[in-house]
Amino acid sequence: MPSPDDIEAAFSLERFGRYVAWTGGDRRAAVELYSLNARISEALYIPVHGLEIALRNRIHTVMTEANGERWFDTDGLLVAPHQKDQLTTAVVEIEEAGKEATAGRIVAALTFSFWTAMLSPAYETLWRATLNRIAETEEGKRLPRKSFSRPLTQIRLLRNRTAHHEPILHWNLPKHHGNILQLTRWLSPAVHHWVASIDRVDAVLAEGYTLAADGEPDRD
Repeated sequence: MPSPDDIEAAFSLERFGRYVAWTGGDRRAAVELYSLNARISEALYIPVHGLEIALRNRIHTVMTEANGERWFDTDGLLVAPHQKDQLTTAVVEIEEAGKEATAGRIVAALTFSFWTAMLSPAYETLWRATLNRIAETEEGKRLPRKSFSRPLTQIRLLRNRTAHHEPILHWNLPKHHGNILQLTRWLSPAVHHWVASIDRVDAVLAEGYTLAADGEPDRD
């Protein structure tokens, strides 16, 4: 096992410093916390993966039924400027790879922020008319847009932190993990079942999540 000093030198003081602060200067314990953070981030990949795929495919299915499979090309439909830029980038990258920019390839290339934007306040009218069909409760009821947009905002930020190898131990991870599973269940019971069969988040959290409790308040 490398020494804490070697780990700090390799990962940089800026990256490792948060963990040292959490442990009151105990660098060996800081390495353990860093390792725990990495294991939780790894475990979160599966439920986030399931949610992201279910969300984009349900939106695409519902919008295709209403507007055709290239619904994203409909004049005036995309109202968030960054979505238009992401759409253009996706098409360019697909074509530069020597492939045809089919609807399926474009949908797969669009980022999570594109899909979460579809549930923002700017799309309230579209939600009421069409997008509310993407999901339903266990009792078969449709949901208000905010049931998705509120938890998704934090889930997207958490996802981005794990993708950039940032600390997440100070977040309320059980809460966000639960939200990921709930949204996935509403979108696709089948995907939820698949995620649940291989999800390791609770097991990894149980290994030592409370170690971070003395560092700083959980982020909601």
